[in-house]
Amino acid sequence: MKMYDLIIIGGGPIGIACGLEAQKKGLDYLIIEKGPIVNSLFHYPSNMQFFSSSEKLEIDEIPFISKEAKPKRDEALEYYRRIVTSNKLAIHLFEKVARVEKQAEIFIIETDKNTYNALNTVVATGFYDLPNKLNVPGEELPKVSHYYDNPHFYASQKLAVVGASNSAVDAALECWRKGSEVSLIIRGPEVGHRVKYWVRPDIINRIDEGSITAYYDTTVKKIRNEELVLNGPKGEITIENDFVLALTGYRPNFDFLEAMGIKLSNDDKRLPQYNPDTMESNVNGLYLAGVICGGMETHKWFIENSRIHAKIIVQAILQRQSIQSDT
Repeated sequence: MKMYDLIIIGGGPIGIACGLEAQKKGLDYLIIEKGPIVNSLFHYPSNMQFFSSSEKLEIDEIPFISKEAKPKRDEALEYYRRIVTSNKLAIHLFEKVARVEKQAEIFIIETDKNTYNALNTVVATGFYDLPNKLNVPGEELPKVSHYYDNPHFYASQKLAVVGASNSAVDAALECWRKGSEVSLIIRGPEVGHRVKYWVRPDIINRIDEGSITAYYDTTVKKIRNEELVLNGPKGEITIENDFVLALTGYRPNFDFLEAMGIKLSNDDKRLPQYNPDTMESNVNGLYLAGVICGGMETHKWFIENSRIHAKIIVQAILQRQSIQSDT
């Protein structure tokens, strides 16, 4: 069986950056992605605009030209797709990694299609696959979704958006502008301060004028077919409801990390153990890249501040190879 120098799990922007760097340095590598190129970005809302400007989303100093200073989702899809295709990166799409096991000094990577051997492995899987559940009765109803795509679906409907971050606020505003009767359910006392600075005043003004109804210091107690039961400062209330967008954030696949032997902190942050100088985890030859490094602190790492991980990891691999060849 072929032996790869490096297998990269995850074909998002940081996984692509790792592939580019490995290719430049002459490593025999493979990127494995369970969906299309930049699968997570593909599943972002269709009208989403990034918080970062285009130059901060660039990888390997390849220019990202967008119509506005802050690009939209489709522009990002075009940018990263062109990088993959024009550089002829070695990438297997629609192939899901099921298990990673280290035997002696070799990593055995099993997918739903094949088995691979590698001397080193990078995990760059992001965090968008597992939503933070409300864990309330009725959450399994078809009317509930943890992902948002397009406001047209919710036109002329009573929509409850749960959350106070960028995704929740964007959805609330877009759906209201397309004719939804929007209620915003916020666990804290106000709209989140990490909401995009040009969007936060908009949502606050819509709430203040009564266009969008906000329930502060409120949680969802129960979801029913035609209504929503809430717990708020004045106790339990019931509101009419057709659909629920539970946009309460997402988390990494910690079971997947632990199955590989990666140690996580015992607190709520679930921070994976790694050396920031090399990005190598507590498992020799197993590296972490991108947002996965932040555990539950999914706001800590972005494309703009984690794209450097690719150079760090490949340099660490090359240094180890050099040492081994000298011994």
